[in-house]
Amino acid sequence: MDPSEEIQFVQSLKARDKRAFEQLITKFKTPIFNLLYRMTGVREEAEDLAQEVFLTVYRKIELFRGESPLATWIYRIAYNLCMNRRKYLGRRRERDRQTFDEVVERNIVESGTMSTSSQVSRPDEMAEGLQMERLIQEAITALDEEQRVILVLRDVQNMSYESISDITGLPAGTVKSRLHRARMALKERLAPYLR
Repeated sequence: MDPSEEIQFVQSLKARDKRAFEQLITKFKTPIFNLLYRMTGVREEAEDLAQEVFLTVYRKIELFRGESPLATWIYRIAYNLCMNRRKYLGRRRERDRQTFDEVVERNIVESGTMSTSSQVSRPDEMAEGLQMERLIQEAITALDEEQRVILVLRDVQNMSYESISDITGLPAGTVKSRLHRARMALKERLAPYLR
């Protein structure tokens, strides 16, 4: 969306145009959910947070000043909500986490495809892809929280360093160095499985 289209779109959102909010949700629901899921590792938690993101956007759209793209503002809301929830859950010691295996298996059964692995027809290849996907998610979840969010925003969401800097509030140099460390840590964790 070019800048003039975004200005009109934001004006529609601020005017509480129902169709504009539906468009916003349609455009951002999958990437926001994916970010939150990669950050939390829990499907239900990511779904709850995604709903909270869109409720926050609806309630606070008049506070959007246009100093950054709308997408960056929405990701910043998602990032902040996720960080706040993780702090809360860390204190509460969440016990009923759904495993990544269950989520991926349910997605395969429901959709007939795997989300990040290529579609395969042989059961042994499907099991191998499922195992690798589980290992990747576990490795991402095991990363330091700041490294994890930067890795997900850059390598999963394909965001620019500038956008990541705007979302996290970190200088671009810090984003780049943490991304490098996150990639190295992920590579190290996955090395035994990639031989």
